[in-house]
Amino acid sequence: MENKNFIETIIDQDIKNGLDPEALCFRFPPEPNGFLHIGHVKAIVLNFELAKKYKKAKVNLRFDDTNPEKEDQKYIDAIKDNIKWLGYSWNKECYASDYFNQLYEWACMLIKSGKAYIDSQTSDQIALQKGAPTVAGQESPYRRRSKEENLFIFNSMKEGKCKPGEHVLRAKIDMRSPNMLMRDPIIYRVLNSEHPRTKKKWVIFPMYDWTHGESDYIEQITHSLCTLEFKPHRELYDWFLNQIVEKGKIRPKQREFARLNLSHTITSKRKLLFLVEEGIVSGWDDPRMPTISGLKRRGYTPEALKKFVTAAGVAKRENVIEMSLLEFYIREELNQTCNRMMVVHEPIKLTITNLPKDYEEELLVENNPEDSSFGKRKIKLTRSIFIEKEDFMEDPPKKFFRLSIGAEVRLKGAYIIKANKVNYKNNGEIDEVYCTYDQKSRSGSGTEESMRRVKGTLHWVSSTTNVPVVIREYDRLFIHSSPGQFKTEELYRIINPNSATVRNGYAEQEIGKAKEGDLFQFQRKGYYIVDKDSTDKQLVFNKTVSLRDNWKKINKNN
Repeated sequence: MENKNFIETIIDQDIKNGLDPEALCFRFPPEPNGFLHIGHVKAIVLNFELAKKYKKAKVNLRFDDTNPEKEDQKYIDAIKDNIKWLGYSWNKECYASDYFNQLYEWACMLIKSGKAYIDSQTSDQIALQKGAPTVAGQESPYRRRSKEENLFIFNSMKEGKCKPGEHVLRAKIDMRSPNMLMRDPIIYRVLNSEHPRTKKKWVIFPMYDWTHGESDYIEQITHSLCTLEFKPHRELYDWFLNQIVEKGKIRPKQREFARLNLSHTITSKRKLLFLVEEGIVSGWDDPRMPTISGLKRRGYTPEALKKFVTAAGVAKRENVIEMSLLEFYIREELNQTCNRMMVVHEPIKLTITNLPKDYEEELLVENNPEDSSFGKRKIKLTRSIFIEKEDFMEDPPKKFFRLSIGAEVRLKGAYIIKANKVNYKNNGEIDEVYCTYDQKSRSGSGTEESMRRVKGTLHWVSSTTNVPVVIREYDRLFIHSSPGQFKTEELYRIINPNSATVRNGYAEQEIGKAKEGDLFQFQRKGYYIVDKDSTDKQLVFNKTVSLRDNWKKINKNN
């Protein structure tokens, strides 16, 4: 039996009660005042996958562009790019501003029917008179203005004859309602800002609650799916629809689901904008940001993100999903799809003394041991190579299975070597390690010696035939597991000062063919993506995820 979420159960019941399945229409209504984030991925996947499930259903992309003071074309472009990158296409591209004329006419209709009025109080006075959840609100002294005066002032507002804050249009509902949103909500206000699309045509702009349901009705949306914070708004959504719905047309239905809350992450656009404007991150697409653009630049794939939000599920109650689940899905995918590469992050030089100075040998290694169809690649062994600094200790502790004086390890895809001597620089740092190799121990040679087991295997790169690379390592941006509970101005206190580090390393020659967006597993280190900052002369890599779950350790410390 197919498992269905509660949204699907609602839709199925509506169809059973007579709703034409071909009339099904959903919408994704972002505000163009910021970049989409991981929480939006859940809403996008929910709506677009419902459309796939119900075959002929449609999804509209509608921009709620009702606040020109915060909106920008760059956000619109980024939102469209993000949705396409996730693999979805919409039926219609709509804008709330497309409906400004109709919304204005309906507002006039409310005034004429005595259900809306112009309030000339200050915003502070209006807020004070709203009361509290357990204290009834007080009626505005302007609530009994005549219809004629209300229409005259509203038209004056529309014509630009009124200053911002001088007047607002409010719905006349119930100042004693236990739902604070029903206490004569504001419908229109004056803003002296040029709109990205309508330019200077409009100086009055509708509020979201007024625009939301009416836009759904205009587009004949059947199911308007919102996150739980909009549940108290449903009563107002329905009240507004009651004023305009005509017989024979679809009446949209608002239903709410739990938003995606991810540990160690914030999704408030106001707080994300703070991080950008304060220079805490490099931009909306900084790889540490939970934006879709940031996740893409970090190396996360559409498939991994969609699997993650599907696994998180569609619930009626809020919960927090651990970051480790998100990392699990990208790690699982990249393990199957990425070529392996040897890249040394913190190099020390190692010289194999029983090889000639000009020695070069081409060796074949697997690109991906998970799938033989990925084939093999050539690597070049030379007398001098680089290994990781952490892979050598002259006086190691017990259970140190890497290189030390007198110990043997295998070079990945090559030979077994033994360390014999180490030279140090004047400052005490390692300058060079001298080793000898067992020429009969080459990997894959089929000899008895090549099958000999040693406890350690090291990745390495030739010191003379390599590709210098820049490696950006990322850690969590916040040191607290629930950064969303902090006020915007308090975020400085919980920023991880080591959330981004940069290293200069060396990679095997094959990586020189890489281009922006290519993903690799750096052996023993993690998964990395070629960043857009790369040039013909310098490859830059961003770390996507480690090879193992590091969040268990992090969670123990929080």
